[in-house]
Amino acid sequence: MKDWPWYGYVVLAVVIFGMFFLLYYRPKNNELENIRSERITTENEVENLKKKEKELQEIEKELIAMNIRLNQLETIIPQKEEIDIILRRIQELAYDSRINIREFIPKPLIDKEYFSEKPINMKISGSYHNLATFFNQLANFARLFNIENFKITALRDQSDLSTISATSTAKTYIFREPPPPEDKQPSNTGRNK
Repeated sequence: MKDWPWYGYVVLAVVIFGMFFLLYYRPKNNELENIRSERITTENEVENLKKKEKELQEIEKELIAMNIRLNQLETIIPQKEEIDIILRRIQELAYDSRINIREFIPKPLIDKEYFSEKPINMKISGSYHNLATFFNQLANFARLFNIENFKITALRDQSDLSTISATSTAKTYIFREPPPPEDKQPSNTGRNK
Protein backbone atom coordinates (compact mmCIF):
# COMPACT_ATOMS: atom_id res chain seq x y z
CA MET A 1 0.00 0.00 0.00
CA LYS A 2 2.91 2.27 0.49
CA ASP A 3 3.78 2.00 -3.16
CA TRP A 4 0.38 3.15 -4.36
CA PRO A 5 0.10 6.35 -6.26
CA TRP A 6 -1.84 9.17 -4.68
CA TYR A 7 -4.96 8.51 -6.74
CA GLY A 8 -5.02 4.94 -5.42
CA TYR A 9 -5.50 6.38 -1.97
CA VAL A 10 -8.24 8.59 -3.32
CA VAL A 11 -9.97 5.60 -4.95
CA LEU A 12 -9.61 3.62 -1.72
CA ALA A 13 -11.07 6.53 0.25
CA VAL A 14 -13.97 6.84 -2.24
CA VAL A 15 -14.62 3.07 -2.00
CA ILE A 16 -14.57 3.18 1.81
CA PHE A 17 -16.77 6.29 1.82
CA GLY A 18 -19.12 4.63 -0.69
CA MET A 19 -19.35 1.47 1.40
CA PHE A 20 -19.96 3.58 4.52
CA PHE A 21 -22.63 5.50 2.66
CA LEU A 22 -24.33 2.41 1.24
CA LEU A 23 -24.03 0.13 4.25
CA TYR A 24 -24.42 2.51 7.20
CA TYR A 25 -25.50 6.05 6.35
CA ARG A 26 -28.21 5.32 3.80
CA PRO A 27 -30.06 2.65 5.90
CA LYS A 28 -29.80 4.87 9.00
CA ASN A 29 -31.04 7.87 7.01
CA ASN A 30 -34.00 5.80 5.70
CA GLU A 31 -34.70 4.63 9.23
CA LEU A 32 -34.53 8.23 10.44
CA GLU A 33 -36.96 9.32 7.70
CA ASN A 34 -39.34 6.49 8.70
CA ILE A 35 -39.12 7.59 12.33
CA ARG A 36 -39.82 11.22 11.31
CA SER A 37 -42.84 10.21 9.24
CA GLU A 38 -44.11 8.02 12.12
CA ARG A 39 -43.61 10.94 14.51
CA ILE A 40 -45.58 13.26 12.20
CA THR A 41 -48.35 10.65 11.90
CA THR A 42 -48.40 10.20 15.68
CA GLU A 43 -48.52 13.97 16.24
CA ASN A 44 -51.44 14.23 13.81
CA GLU A 45 -53.22 11.41 15.63
CA VAL A 46 -52.59 13.16 18.96
CA GLU A 47 -54.06 16.40 17.55
CA ASN A 48 -57.10 14.52 16.26
CA LEU A 49 -57.51 12.83 19.64
CA LYS A 50 -57.29 16.21 21.39
CA LYS A 51 -60.01 17.55 19.09
CA LYS A 52 -62.14 14.49 19.77
CA GLU A 53 -61.54 14.88 23.49
CA LYS A 54 -62.81 18.47 23.30
CA GLU A 55 -65.82 17.28 21.31
CA LEU A 56 -66.41 14.55 23.88
CA GLN A 57 -66.25 17.08 26.70
CA GLU A 58 -68.79 19.26 24.86
CA ILE A 59 -71.04 16.24 24.33
CA GLU A 60 -70.73 15.33 28.02
CA LYS A 61 -71.68 18.91 29.00
CA GLU A 62 -74.68 18.74 26.66
CA LEU A 63 -75.63 15.36 28.12
CA ILE A 64 -75.50 16.75 31.65
CA ALA A 65 -77.64 19.73 30.58
CA MET A 66 -80.09 17.41 28.84
CA ASN A 67 -80.32 15.18 31.93
CA ILE A 68 -81.06 18.24 34.07
CA ARG A 69 -83.73 19.31 31.57
CA LEU A 70 -85.15 15.78 31.50
CA ASN A 71 -85.40 15.77 35.30
CA GLN A 72 -87.23 19.10 35.15
CA LEU A 73 -89.60 17.75 32.50
CA GLU A 74 -90.18 14.58 34.50
CA THR A 75 -91.33 16.81 37.35
CA ILE A 76 -93.88 18.41 35.02
CA ILE A 77 -94.84 15.20 33.20
CA PRO A 78 -93.55 12.17 35.15
CA GLN A 79 -93.23 8.63 33.82
CA LYS A 80 -95.39 7.06 36.52
CA GLU A 81 -98.80 7.83 37.89
CA GLU A 82 -97.99 9.11 41.43
CA ILE A 83 -101.65 9.63 42.38
CA ASP A 84 -100.81 9.60 46.10
CA ILE A 85 -98.36 12.51 45.67
CA ILE A 86 -100.94 14.45 43.65
CA LEU A 87 -103.65 13.88 46.27
CA ARG A 88 -101.33 14.94 49.09
CA ARG A 89 -100.22 18.08 47.21
CA ILE A 90 -103.79 19.06 46.28
CA GLN A 91 -104.85 18.58 49.91
CA GLU A 92 -101.98 20.87 51.00
CA LEU A 93 -103.01 23.49 48.43
CA ALA A 94 -106.65 23.24 49.53
CA TYR A 95 -105.68 23.58 53.20
CA ASP A 96 -103.45 26.60 52.45
CA SER A 97 -106.28 28.19 50.41
CA ARG A 98 -109.00 27.35 52.99
CA ILE A 99 -110.86 25.19 50.50
CA ASN A 100 -112.73 22.00 51.40
CA ILE A 101 -112.24 19.03 49.08
CA ARG A 102 -115.57 17.26 49.10
CA GLU A 103 -114.75 14.72 46.39
CA PHE A 104 -111.53 13.48 44.75
CA ILE A 105 -112.11 10.67 42.25
CA PRO A 106 -109.21 9.53 40.02
CA LYS A 107 -110.39 8.04 36.72
CA PRO A 108 -108.57 5.49 34.52
CA LEU A 109 -105.72 6.58 32.28
CA ILE A 110 -106.52 7.70 28.75
CA ASP A 111 -103.66 6.72 26.44
CA LYS A 112 -102.46 9.13 23.76
CA GLU A 113 -99.51 8.77 21.39
CA TYR A 114 -96.69 9.97 23.69
CA PHE A 115 -98.48 10.50 26.99
CA SER A 116 -101.43 9.39 29.04
CA GLU A 117 -104.06 11.64 30.60
CA LYS A 118 -105.11 11.04 34.18
CA PRO A 119 -108.49 12.74 34.79
CA ILE A 120 -109.45 13.46 38.39
CA ASN A 121 -112.98 14.57 39.21
CA MET A 122 -113.04 17.09 42.06
CA LYS A 123 -115.74 18.81 44.06
CA ILE A 124 -114.59 21.64 46.29
CA SER A 125 -116.24 24.35 48.32
CA GLY A 126 -115.11 27.63 49.85
CA SER A 127 -115.26 31.34 49.21
CA TYR A 128 -114.76 32.88 45.78
CA HIS A 129 -111.38 34.41 46.68
CA ASN A 130 -110.16 31.21 48.33
CA LEU A 131 -111.21 29.26 45.26
CA ALA A 132 -109.23 31.68 43.06
CA THR A 133 -106.21 31.30 45.36
CA PHE A 134 -106.48 27.50 45.15
CA PHE A 135 -106.54 27.45 41.35
CA ASN A 136 -103.70 30.00 41.20
CA GLN A 137 -101.56 27.76 43.41
CA LEU A 138 -102.55 24.74 41.32
CA ALA A 139 -101.42 26.61 38.19
CA ASN A 140 -98.03 27.25 39.85
CA PHE A 141 -97.68 23.61 40.91
CA ALA A 142 -94.61 21.92 39.35
CA ARG A 143 -96.81 19.25 37.79
CA LEU A 144 -98.82 20.06 34.65
CA PHE A 145 -102.58 20.30 35.25
CA ASN A 146 -105.47 21.29 33.01
CA ILE A 147 -108.83 22.11 34.50
CA GLU A 148 -111.85 21.15 32.39
CA ASN A 149 -115.63 21.06 32.85
CA PHE A 150 -115.42 23.77 35.49
CA LYS A 151 -118.76 24.73 37.09
CA ILE A 152 -119.43 27.03 40.03
CA THR A 153 -122.69 27.05 41.98
CA ALA A 154 -123.75 29.03 45.01
CA LEU A 155 -124.29 27.05 48.20
CA ARG A 156 -127.71 27.09 49.86
CA ASP A 157 -126.26 27.18 53.35
CA GLN A 158 -123.54 29.81 53.13
CA SER A 159 -121.05 30.94 55.74
CA ASP A 160 -118.18 33.44 55.71
CA LEU A 161 -115.70 30.76 54.59
CA SER A 162 -118.00 28.74 52.34
CA THR A 163 -120.17 30.49 49.77
CA ILE A 164 -119.68 28.50 46.56
CA SER A 165 -119.13 24.98 45.35
CA ALA A 166 -117.14 24.03 42.26
CA THR A 167 -116.92 20.86 40.25
CA SER A 168 -114.18 20.25 37.71
CA THR A 169 -112.03 17.65 36.06
CA ALA A 170 -108.33 18.15 36.68
CA LYS A 171 -106.19 16.40 34.10
CA THR A 172 -102.59 15.58 34.75
CA TYR A 173 -100.26 13.86 32.32
CA ILE A 174 -97.87 10.93 32.37
CA PHE A 175 -95.14 10.50 29.77
CA ARG A 176 -95.35 7.28 27.82
CA GLU A 177 -92.61 5.84 25.61
CA PRO A 178 -94.01 4.86 22.23
CA PRO A 179 -93.66 1.15 21.53
CA PRO A 180 -90.60 0.27 19.44
CA PRO A 181 -91.34 -0.28 15.76
CA GLU A 182 -91.83 -3.88 14.88
CA ASP A 183 -89.15 -5.46 12.71
CA LYS A 184 -90.73 -6.99 9.67
CA GLN A 185 -89.16 -10.30 8.80
CA PRO A 186 -89.05 -11.07 5.09
CA SER A 187 -91.50 -13.81 4.27
CA ASN A 188 -90.21 -16.95 2.65
CA THR A 189 -92.10 -16.99 -0.65
CA GLY A 190 -89.82 -19.48 -2.38
CA ARG A 191 -90.65 -23.16 -2.36
CA ASN A 192 -88.29 -25.71 -0.95
CA LYS A 193 -87.42 -28.46 -3.39
